Amino acid sequence: MPCRNNDPELWFAEQSAQVEQAKALCKECPLAAACLTGAVDRAEPWGVWGGEVFVDGVVVAKKRGRGRPRKTEVA
Repeated sequence: MPCRNNDPELWFAEQSAQVEQAKALCKECPLAAACLTGAVDRAEPWGVWGGEVFVDGVVVAKKRGRGRPRKTEVA
């Protein structure tokens, strides 16, 4: 299981790149569906569970970084 064989902090990271890495690792896990169901049942407040991102107890498509968004895209 990826969450057992990698740094557990990856599944609770603040940086979007690390969150995306955790999501990608979850896709390889045979327990991803059960993990996601369990997270929903437990009302997990945040983190990557079953390949999905939870923020404030809600599944979101992408985790936004902290702070104010940039006014222009970075090249």
